[in-house]
Amino acid sequence: MLRLTGLPGVERYPEAAVARDGEHITIRFGGLGDEQQMAVPLKYGGGDEESAELRLMAQLQQAGYRVWREEQ
Repeated sequence: MLRLTGLPGVERYPEAAVARDGEHITIRFGGLGDEQQMAVPLKYGGGDEESAELRLMAQLQQAGYRVWREEQ
């Protein structure tokens, strides 16, 4: 499981769009105008790429974000 730290506040960025490429999972936070983006190297996700992405999405949802998968 990834340890998520330094995430933007859910109050200001309530939405999180998650996309996966060959090396990273990109999270785009937004919802109230401006956006912030974060890239997490897949090697920190553990297991296969899709499982790592789904676990990250579940963690973000538990933290209070509205989460969806975005195609890259």
